[in-house]
Amino acid sequence: MLVTAGVLAAGCGAEEPEPRWRSSAPAAAPSSVPTAAPPAEPATLTLAFAGDVHFTGRTLGLLDKPDTAFGSIAKTLGDADLTIVNLETAVTGRGTPEPKRFHFRAPKTAFAALRAAGVDAASVANNHALDYGQVGLLDTLAAADAADYPVFGAGRTADDAYAPWLTEVKGVKIAVLGMSQVAELSAQWKPTDTRPGIAMAFDPARASAAVKAARAKADLVIVFMHWGIEGSSCPSAQMKTFAKRMARDGADIVLGTHAHTLLTDGWEGDTYVHFGLGNFLWYGDSHSTDSGVLKLTVRDRQVVKNQFLPATVSGTGQPVLVSGTAKKRIESKLKAAKGCTGLAAAPAP
Repeated sequence: MLVTAGVLAAGCGAEEPEPRWRSSAPAAAPSSVPTAAPPAEPATLTLAFAGDVHFTGRTLGLLDKPDTAFGSIAKTLGDADLTIVNLETAVTGRGTPEPKRFHFRAPKTAFAALRAAGVDAASVANNHALDYGQVGLLDTLAAADAADYPVFGAGRTADDAYAPWLTEVKGVKIAVLGMSQVAELSAQWKPTDTRPGIAMAFDPARASAAVKAARAKADLVIVFMHWGIEGSSCPSAQMKTFAKRMARDGADIVLGTHAHTLLTDGWEGDTYVHFGLGNFLWYGDSHSTDSGVLKLTVRDRQVVKNQFLPATVSGTGQPVLVSGTAKKRIESKLKAAKGCTGLAAAPAP
């Protein structure tokens, strides 16, 4: 540009002879080839995860007003780019109770409540999705379809159950899979080519294949597990082994629920792992009223910030964020639990 400006300035003096060293050939036209744009910065995403949700007992009445069912915690859930929980119930009014102690089911308005709270999708890969048999599970899937609400981790066939939920946020393609590692009735509840069921971690080859297939389709792969020992804040050897498998096979984030108490987090290589998010919207005290929301900041497949916002399950069954002494108590509990995770404090360099 400076050379061009100099030529134009010299042309203003009409009587000045052209210097012998200046070429009389016309100036070359500017190149029409566009300059390559610098590579775009990787998008930064905020993800939110919370634990087990169902609508029975004291929480069933919350569905009388689905828009406010989650209470004040909805703002925390809704301000993330993507929010996911575990839906710990069949959505059905039919079916026969399975031979087990606890049975949970909810009306179709459960999906309206989740959506109103800012929850974008829910795992149904858990030990209550078939509480009312295959009829109840099929009703759950049909109700989700009718509500246009994404659920994952279960399906009408094995292929459906192990398929990821695919979505895109800020140009980032995300695949989310759900799987259960709860042994009760697992043989009867596993899906086949002709039978509905939930995706099981007990078929490690199928689980690995599912994660590898998701890796080929997405920029970010998340595995939402249902696992753990009820009441224990430490992961079992089985959980640790499976987390390593998922990390090896391409999962960027592995997390889960089921133990009815909080566990904690760390890194398996470059993969972020959180072993247990506890109860969230819950009908009773169970093993613990401690709860919370996990917020992750992710950039270019890497969790660059992890923050757990402590909460308690209130008398209404709704989780409420806590502060002061209550917050410090939960944080101290989670700090102590770090010692049994077997995970690193930071991602591999």
